[in-house]
Amino acid sequence: MEILGIVGRQNSGKTTLITRLVPALKSLGLSVSTVKHSHHGFEIDTPGKDTFRHRESGAEEVMFASKQRWVLMRELGTGTEPPLEDLIAHMTPVDLVLVEGFKTLPLAKIEVRAPENTEPTLQSGDEHVVAVVGDQNPDISVPTFGRDDIDAISDFIAARVAL
Repeated sequence: MEILGIVGRQNSGKTTLITRLVPALKSLGLSVSTVKHSHHGFEIDTPGKDTFRHRESGAEEVMFASKQRWVLMRELGTGTEPPLEDLIAHMTPVDLVLVEGFKTLPLAKIEVRAPENTEPTLQSGDEHVVAVVGDQNPDISVPTFGRDDIDAISDFIAARVAL
């Protein structure tokens, strides 16, 4: 599986870009999955519901399944965050995994910049940034794309990962 990071500062439009890229890449015939990283804890369960109660009882893993989808929740306690490679190893193989976050990892990345962002680009200090979306600054040394140029970004990604 090819892995491509979508990185940027908070509220730069990373999620919006991913949700627009997935259908565009799928229309090119690619199978695509995503991984979302958070520096903060998160809760996808609802207190009082059965799966929450299963986890609360001490289960190491809880799987919730229906005919539409399934989800596996694994409790990590206060341990260390698992490496991206370990997380992806649990996923069904696809052509491309888009990873939101994990901006410090040494993997190919597209930086997303909000129009009002005046901070230095991440690409100026990260050799793994292969393109920038949302900033046409002439000092940027990698290909740049407008935020709405989804077809061009999708074509760039497909060519970049040789799919």
